[in-house]
Amino acid sequence: VQLQASGGGLVQAGGSLGLSCAASGRTFSPYVTGWFRQAPGKEREFVAAIRWNANSTKYKNTVKGRFTITRDNAKNTVNLQMNSLKPEDTAIYYCAARYGHVSEYKSHYHYWGRGTQVTVSS
Repeated sequence: VQLQASGGGLVQAGGSLGLSCAASGRTFSPYVTGWFRQAPGKEREFVAAIRWNANSTKYKNTVKGRFTITRDNAKNTVNLQMNSLKPEDTAIYYCAARYGHVSEYKSHYHYWGRGTQVTVSS
């Protein structure tokens, strides 16, 4: 499956952005889809993940209550709505997919898309 993330951009602190991950080549289901991010000089870190039937989600603690992950299997997309953005959310955001359980470990994900840059100015 090929993944493509889009929707990044520049936003002021406190603002909102919506990211989208589109799948091609295969249907998204029954994959778990996750969002990860990587800031300059830092490790790629988990942000959020959602199971194929959306009955299970997981978030990084620091984004809980601000970010929401949803999926539309009919459109083969997974979205990440990011509200109340902070400068520390600045990173390249990647979507990834795996079979199995929702996981926060990047090594568990088999498929990765190219990232999209999110920059939050203070």
